[in-house]
Amino acid sequence: MARLIPLLVIALGVYFWLKARKKTTEFVEGASGATPSAPGARRSRKSGPARAAAELGLVPADELDTAHAAAPDPRDEEIRATVRSGNWQAGADFLAEAGRDWQERYRRAGVLQDEAAADDTWLLAWRTAQPKDAGAAFVHAGALISVAADIRGAKQAKYTTQEQFAGFHRMMAQAREACHEAQELGGDDPCPYIAEISCALGLGYGHDDFRALWAEVEKRDAHHLAAHTSALQYWCRKWRGSHELAERFAREAVQKGSPGQLLSLLPLYAAFEQESAEQDLDPDVFYKSPELIAAVDACLIDVAAADPEDRRIVRVRHLLAWLLYWQDRYEAALEQYRAIDGYIDSAPWTYSGDPKARYVRSRDFCAAQVLAAGGN
Repeated sequence: MARLIPLLVIALGVYFWLKARKKTTEFVEGASGATPSAPGARRSRKSGPARAAAELGLVPADELDTAHAAAPDPRDEEIRATVRSGNWQAGADFLAEAGRDWQERYRRAGVLQDEAAADDTWLLAWRTAQPKDAGAAFVHAGALISVAADIRGAKQAKYTTQEQFAGFHRMMAQAREACHEAQELGGDDPCPYIAEISCALGLGYGHDDFRALWAEVEKRDAHHLAAHTSALQYWCRKWRGSHELAERFAREAVQKGSPGQLLSLLPLYAAFEQESAEQDLDPDVFYKSPELIAAVDACLIDVAAADPEDRRIVRVRHLLAWLLYWQDRYEAALEQYRAIDGYIDSAPWTYSGDPKARYVRSRDFCAAQVLAAGGN
């Protein structure tokens, strides 16, 4: 399923950076059954929270879907099967139907890129039949980026062979060329430029080169949420920037956005990246800063103003649930958990060595607190 926070960038992030964190969050990570003594600390009372979650009708842990961030779209699944059978025209029509809705075009391309990365027979037929088709060129570029990530593998650098690194860089260089071809064919379509952000991460673009790439994105779609979340990854310390640069980029994004565009997600994401990277930060303090409380409030307003059918909202809700949990705003957090419950393939859960445990323990803790306060 195509994702809000882009699959290609998130996959690279997981491949290069994902690891289980050892922090003082015993309840969240399940590292200890001891009871922390700090005020507001999460306690590992496994039976009580689990009962609370069951009483409130939340999805049982063993039924959680770890492969999707939200319920799969039946149309997406139909198209996957259709192109897999060799019907490239159906894929071309599926992409073309998005028109100039660049957010939807990018999402639909992600569906096709997944399939092409697994088996590109149908895509090669499309490219042969329509060699100048901008959509086919864009899907081809995205598929190459996914293949590059597969070649590199999911292990840490010290466990990755030189042959894997060499193959990754060769394939990523091909992906960059494919992005440039798609850009030439696509005219004012920002999507091939957004795809190149993954190349910027993998090939290590310098700041000036990245700013030039970002300028091409902005002049085509200044409010594209997937573009912003991808670019934020570049400016994070784990890639080519710093916490300060990521935070600055996030602030600038919010300033140019308007209610319903969901760009208020960016400061939350920047804060989450910082807390994830700095092992000595206490999330029980960090997330309670006045600035982050205000940022969460702004994001809640943004979500309320958005179209309820906007597919992007679900990714925002996943991160909102996490920050609201740490801010001890349990009823508001539980509202988000109810909206996303059942599907957990999204940040912040995927940044843990055990995504299901992180999700269940934080969700169930909120459920227990709401029940204890007399809510439902």
